[in-house]
Amino acid sequence: MTEVIDFTMPSLGADMDAGTVIEWHVEPGDEVHRGDVVAIVETDKGEIDVEIWNTGVVSEILVFPGIQVPVGTPLARIEVGAPAGTTAVPDLVAETPARPAAPTPRPTQRPGPVPTPARVLGVGSAAVAQDGKVAASPLARRLATERGIDLATLTGSGPGGAITMRDLPEPGVARAAVAAEIPAAAPVDEAASAAGAMRRAIATAMSRSKREIPHYYLATDIDLEAMLTWLEGLNAARPITERILPAAALLKAVAVSVARHPDLNGFWMEGGFRPADHVHLGVAVSLRGGGLVAPAIHDADMLGVPDLMATLRDVVARARAGRLRGSEMSDPTITVTNLGDRGVEVVHGVIYPPQVALVGLGRVAPRPSVVDGTVVARRLVTATLAADHRTSDGQMGARFLNTVDRLLQQPEDL
Repeated sequence: MTEVIDFTMPSLGADMDAGTVIEWHVEPGDEVHRGDVVAIVETDKGEIDVEIWNTGVVSEILVFPGIQVPVGTPLARIEVGAPAGTTAVPDLVAETPARPAAPTPRPTQRPGPVPTPARVLGVGSAAVAQDGKVAASPLARRLATERGIDLATLTGSGPGGAITMRDLPEPGVARAAVAAEIPAAAPVDEAASAAGAMRRAIATAMSRSKREIPHYYLATDIDLEAMLTWLEGLNAARPITERILPAAALLKAVAVSVARHPDLNGFWMEGGFRPADHVHLGVAVSLRGGGLVAPAIHDADMLGVPDLMATLRDVVARARAGRLRGSEMSDPTITVTNLGDRGVEVVHGVIYPPQVALVGLGRVAPRPSVVDGTVVARRLVTATLAADHRTSDGQMGARFLNTVDRLLQQPEDL
């Protein structure tokens, strides 16, 4: 016996209200397994690989690439428990007619919030969805409007013929696709437009954080001589490309510490605190085009420092290439922001809702320190904590930072 479930537009962060499916990796009749990447979704933070968390057979695709839908909208239907090859799947690939066919109403189990075409029909040189709109990504549609370009006259290279950014003519270049009756718009910097959208999304989330979360802040200086000496010993036998950076040991100490202080690890949702079962450490990554994302390193407290370093390299590289997974964007239970490589000594962060804490790390640098009554130069870092007063207080926050300090004095135990 099979059960039909909805695969919905996931929430990939507190600043996400809607997303656009820009590519499907599956079709009706395909078997899927838990953890499979089934679609690419475009958000203000970039293109995200979205996984599915059920095993079954795709029975129906509900939202065609290029359509923006709110978080929670059903994107596809999955028959859970159905063996591959047993699902009756209609032939959705039809020859292109000379003119668009009228949409055929389709019974659904519940009313959908958006049109749900499964394919587009060719009209002239543009791909047109069954709702009559030209299929295009949101960014391509916005840029076309700004430049005065008629999407219906373009040829799309995206999935199913959808128009993407690369299909638009360069600013200032004459092309038949530009409607003669519409005056040419001023050139638009595409990278700046995308970065602006990301900045707005970040500002929305941070405004919500400062408005709703009663922050408190703590800071402490941590002596890193023992940890750095230990790392120098490890790295002496490693190739340059495999050397462990101090950031990996700092992240491991934070992850182990937060596992011991669970009131800092979780989410404030529906008026109450929900502690997390795992430590999924969100790491703030600056993007080359501007803005930042904070993907999760899963079970960071369980990884050895070398493995955490390898995972960090992989996550940062994919974040900057725009190839993160949905689980990495939606799973962080606490976030760490490290601005030490930018020369910043103290970082006072803003909590990323619905998380309840954020750790800031500054520059590792020699500073005067008193050791056995003598002032000497020691390599220190300032660690800060921004925490939610609804779930913890200064006493608990201080114990957390003290735990981080103690762990870094015995790095071989990390």
